[in-house]
Amino acid sequence: MTKNYFIGIDVSKQTLDAAFIIRTNESFSTPVWKQFDNTLAGLQKMKRWLLQLNVPLNQQTIVVVENTGIYHRLLWQFFSKQQIDLCIENAAQVKWSLGIARGKSDKVDIRRLALYAARHSDRLKPSPVLHQHVLALKDLITLRNKLLVQLKSIETAFNELKVVSPVSFIRTSKKLLTPAIKGLKQSLKKVEDQITTLIKKDDQLLHVYQLLISIPGVGPVTAIYLICCSNVFTMCTSGKQLACYCGVVPFDHQSGISIKGKHRVHKMANKELKKLLHMCALSAIQHYVEFKDYYNRKKQEGKHPMAILNAIRNKIVLRAFAVVKNDRPYVNNYEKAA
Repeated sequence: MTKNYFIGIDVSKQTLDAAFIIRTNESFSTPVWKQFDNTLAGLQKMKRWLLQLNVPLNQQTIVVVENTGIYHRLLWQFFSKQQIDLCIENAAQVKWSLGIARGKSDKVDIRRLALYAARHSDRLKPSPVLHQHVLALKDLITLRNKLLVQLKSIETAFNELKVVSPVSFIRTSKKLLTPAIKGLKQSLKKVEDQITTLIKKDDQLLHVYQLLISIPGVGPVTAIYLICCSNVFTMCTSGKQLACYCGVVPFDHQSGISIKGKHRVHKMANKELKKLLHMCALSAIQHYVEFKDYYNRKKQEGKHPMAILNAIRNKIVLRAFAVVKNDRPYVNNYEKAA
């Protein structure tokens, strides 16, 4: 259905700034703006405000917000229940599309978002409905990462003290830090157990998880990251799109006859997922004959080791997308052929 109502919402921790534009006879109306609280009560007020101004909450309407991490979660859940198309756009994409822009305020930003929705409605892709357990899984993974950072920080500081401090101080420090390290490890174990319980509770998550860990090199943590970042593989339409998000696809770098650079990956990527895929690639070339032979063959051809590892990362992502979309575990044809 043709979109005639375009809503832009600027999300912050405490407030929602909403503006809408109406298309009539190939022309756009002046943006109408109002601010609400970023709460369920505020969302209900926004809904009543839109309906009072004859903005229908149906398939004629499209909503655009910038990705804010956790602050747009209520909004995502709210519009998912209302079955209204919600597009969560990258903030850089919105900014670059505006051209040269002067000045910045919440009121100006939200009008620009509404205008962005109106101008690019033909290419905007609505975000899929948020999986009910993915949010909890994301929060648990984030909590696990924070515990690992704290644990590593304490252990590193203690190991550095061993080099320069007297023995008596080292013993005292060890007595003081041991309870903290033990407590962090216990908390880490509980978080990991909770992650496992949550996955086993949902049949879809468990099925996708089992498909992913069937791929050589992919472990439990990487599988969970792939599930969370892709919303159970509903936010990407192809393996290459997922690989771009992970930052493992090389792109051309040339212009005319003066610039002829090498193919290189882009810096915009999910850095944590890219790091995990790098560890998967290192594990794959050590424990799986297919990847080990591929690495050695490309190295003999003169390829840079990091370029080969990136190619292996790309292969792993494409296989992850393939096993989920084909709904069957990975089959090692390389070993079968051997």
